[in-house]
Amino acid sequence: MRKRIRLGFNIDHVATVRNARGDDYPSPLRAAMIAQNNGADSITVHLREDRRHIRDHDLIELKKKIKIPLNLEMALTPEMLKIALKLKPKYVCIVPEKRKEVTTEGGLNLNYKKDYLKKVIHLLKNKNIQVSLFIEPDLKTVHLAKQLGSNNIELHTGKYCRFFREKNNLNIKKEFLRIKNSAKLGNMLNLGVHAGHGLNYQTSKKISEIHEIEELNIGHFFISESIFFGIANVLKKFNKILKR
Repeated sequence: MRKRIRLGFNIDHVATVRNARGDDYPSPLRAAMIAQNNGADSITVHLREDRRHIRDHDLIELKKKIKIPLNLEMALTPEMLKIALKLKPKYVCIVPEKRKEVTTEGGLNLNYKKDYLKKVIHLLKNKNIQVSLFIEPDLKTVHLAKQLGSNNIELHTGKYCRFFREKNNLNIKKEFLRIKNSAKLGNMLNLGVHAGHGLNYQTSKKISEIHEIEELNIGHFFISESIFFGIANVLKKFNKILKR
């Protein structure tokens, strides 16, 4: 019998709405507290170089006040490494980042600045921070993540979700198989296996059928649904769908 799948709530777009008016509401911390009190297992935030949503002070507040783990998504830069080492969240997920992208467009290229990436992973782990690499569902990349010393991988589900929306059945099956095989390999290599990007109720249910996946991280859809139904109710629905 599989372990209970964990659910991470990404609150970036609470900050996006706040920043649209340059005010102090809605509060990302308040959203995180509601999520914590209604069954979320962790809170994810992406501190981008341009600070388009989450800001530095949000990290400090969240680390100080939430009781569930904080998962910091960050680019592979000296600035972000310095922030992570000082903050000491439970998890860091290293992600690719382009200044002009609307959202993360794909997995991390693990061969780019490979030696520096290995050093960053080592420095983070020395502070008892669990490191995850956001990667494409690709077997060679999973092997490389292990070689670099990462604790976990997060498989990019964006393509799968796009094919699902397009009802492209052939590519849905192909991409699902890629994710499944990558998850199985990650599990064999003793990597923690997470998944995320573009997930909604339907795609989360399908991806959760891959028993090697231990955690889903969901953000944009979570916030979108919460506008209409509230964070607590959306979490309850995810809990029911994922049979948590």
